Amino acid sequence: MQVTLVGLLFVGFERGDLGIVVNAGVAFLITYLPATLERDYHIPMNAGLTLWITTAVFLHALGTVGIPGTEQTFYRSLPWWDSVTHALSASVVAAIGYTVARAIEEHTDGVELPERFMFVFILLFVVAFGVLWEVLEFAIGGAADLLGNDAVLTQYGLEDTMTDLVFNTVGGVVVSIWGTAYLTDVVGALATRLNRQ
Repeated sequence: MQVTLVGLLFVGFERGDLGIVVNAGVAFLITYLPATLERDYHIPMNAGLTLWITTAVFLHALGTVGIPGTEQTFYRSLPWWDSVTHALSASVVAAIGYTVARAIEEHTDGVELPERFMFVFILLFVVAFGVLWEVLEFAIGGAADLLGNDAVLTQYGLEDTMTDLVFNTVGGVVVSIWGTAYLTDVVGALATRLNRQ
């Protein structure tokens, strides 16, 4: 995936498309995040977690480039692409919210988070982040229009925004129900790190 992202960077430079360059560049940098967390902060990042994070950013960056030989991006030509990327990205955001909340709970005796509360917390965390993301897309699109540039992130209208928020919620539900079992080691390592500080 990293090699493909480097290729996407070159495609963006060749086309003079700032959106492709920024999205592929940021995605490429994020692919190094799991190794950095494990090496520098001793947070266990197994192959599954690494693949989860990398796939989310990879599919987003790939979606901005599109189908070779056409002007259509995957986001525009494949109706389900945006939904898949939002659900996957939201599941990563949900995992981060869950991990940090559980680590704080383990670190601090004064914090107790019941299972039902965690389910609601993860959903609210994901929805709030999703709303922030949509506002950011809108602001970047508006700024790009004012400056006469291409938008790095694109908002396709109210229906698209609502669909994005629904699939963000789907990603949060998936983590709330099944994903938390895969994050126990990460929670423990983060709590240990908090205890040392």
